[in-house]
Amino acid sequence: MTTGFYFDELCLWHQQGAHAMILPVGGWVQPSAAAGHPESPDTKRRLKALMDVSGLTAKLDVRSATPATRADMDRVHSADYLDRLKATSDAGGGMAGPEAPFGAGSYEIAALSAGLVKQAVLDVLAGVHDRAYALSRPPGHHCMPDHGMGFCLLANIPLALEAARAQHGALRVAVVDWDVHHGNGTEAAYISRDDTLTVSIHQYHCYPAFSGKADTRGTGAGEGYNLNIELMAGMGHQTYLDSFDLIVEPALRAYQPDLIVIACGYDANGFDPMARMQAHSDTFREMTRRAMALADDLCGGKLVVVHEGGYAEAIVPFCGLAVIEQLSGHRTEVQDPTLPMIEATQPDADAIAYQRDRLAAQARTLGLG
Repeated sequence: MTTGFYFDELCLWHQQGAHAMILPVGGWVQPSAAAGHPESPDTKRRLKALMDVSGLTAKLDVRSATPATRADMDRVHSADYLDRLKATSDAGGGMAGPEAPFGAGSYEIAALSAGLVKQAVLDVLAGVHDRAYALSRPPGHHCMPDHGMGFCLLANIPLALEAARAQHGALRVAVVDWDVHHGNGTEAAYISRDDTLTVSIHQYHCYPAFSGKADTRGTGAGEGYNLNIELMAGMGHQTYLDSFDLIVEPALRAYQPDLIVIACGYDANGFDPMARMQAHSDTFREMTRRAMALADDLCGGKLVVVHEGGYAEAIVPFCGLAVIEQLSGHRTEVQDPTLPMIEATQPDADAIAYQRDRLAAQARTLGLG
């Protein structure tokens, strides 16, 4: 088995201008070297560095890719949005939409980020790799057809899937999004289609506000092919596994996809500043193992994992390493020093049981249990 790893240093050069967390510097917002924009390159750079020094990178087929083309983008985004994004990037940067600032040259970097995902999908479908990981940046799962949002400039996964369909014809794809925030951009791309099952596991009422409701099931031909799993704040390891067991696995088995794509955000970790969940590196390792088992059973092992959010610079590398270790079948000597700390703060048994009951009720409503 071979595992592809799609990476390009230029993606780490995307920048959003001077910020203190999500607030642009100016007026009453003071500049701060220690509190820049949360979607910084450091989480990804530290993950890649940990892979390098642990020896994991040497076990992977590391590749870059060509940028997504305008034709790729046109399949998902409006011409007006793409024209504005390019012009604003060329002029030095600005806003792609709510919470989506960017700097000079970010149009080209976003195209490269989407290109990494596209090539990972194409290579897995062609049998070049059994599975693949795309270290894409900027992320994509919040980007809407006509505007950016939530740090995302292009819809990386939909761009890749539509490029694949342009080459291969019809494909049934399941996208499982375990970023802590609702994957509203991916949902918007496929809300009225039945060729893509979208499943988002996210913290209730976190981001975007009022998005990701369990009763949003799709429209028209897409009715029943959009699943939102809302988790109470503070839930941890066992609840994510319960979500897989009760909803994700039966939904994917019923759907029978040709390919599984994971929108892999690490912001459900117990130290992340942008959410309030209690997942840890073994949570991501085990979810990856379960996704691989499903891919083996349903679609010949075809699995692509796409990097999305995650903002705790010291924690994300351990979570990402766990995922890529599992994908590659190679365990390094790295020990996650944060694991016992997060394990010690898991929710109590009553909270876990209450959330499990809610998941089981949702599964019954969906006809999955």
